[in-house]
Amino acid sequence: MATDWSEYQEEAAEFFRSLGLEATTNVTVNGVRTTHDVDVLVKSRHAGFEVTWIVECKHWNSRVSKLHVLALREIVTDTGADRGILLAENGFQSGAAEAAALTNVHLTSLADARCASSDEVFGMRLTELFDRVEVCREQYWSIPKSTRIEYGLRPEVCASGFSGAAVISLAEDLLRKGFRGVYPFETDYMFRHASRDFPAIIESVEALLANLEPLIAELEHRLDNCPRVSS
Repeated sequence: MATDWSEYQEEAAEFFRSLGLEATTNVTVNGVRTTHDVDVLVKSRHAGFEVTWIVECKHWNSRVSKLHVLALREIVTDTGADRGILLAENGFQSGAAEAAALTNVHLTSLADARCASSDEVFGMRLTELFDRVEVCREQYWSIPKSTRIEYGLRPEVCASGFSGAAVISLAEDLLRKGFRGVYPFETDYMFRHASRDFPAIIESVEALLANLEPLIAELEHRLDNCPRVSS
């Protein structure tokens, strides 16, 4: 257990790194209105997509108040981060929990996050992966069929090859199962042709992310290289 704030901050960063995320301590982040000094900046990078979390570490003897939650909400909004996480081992005042409810600021402790990482942190990653798939779905179906064929987003009729529609269907089906949190589960045979090497059984949330993220990243890359339809 950390003996001071600096050690607590480093332990938090190392925890996020252990989940396969980038984590940097003592970062200055530019916002729309001003700059912000951030305890830990967490990033998950993918082709054409980047997820950013701002983590504040409170190594205090007292419980964290509503004011600190509101301050983190402002930083998240000003910087355009995807999520704010407030870590405190001695808990939060009732007003803090109310201020964080139904927002993208998450209150927890490092100890709880370690014990329930699959339920909390991996749950956040599944949600963000779902959001990426929804963006892909909207972009994919806005592109004319002939253009999708030309840019390798789908094969010719009756031909085989990469299919963005199949990847989207596979991802949506697996994420629905992943959100239930019951492992292992089978990959639906109808969707598995989206990837020749995709496993028939998903053993864990880590395996789900490891196998699904590259497929989504490839689809994002192909969509990025495809000309957009003007509205």
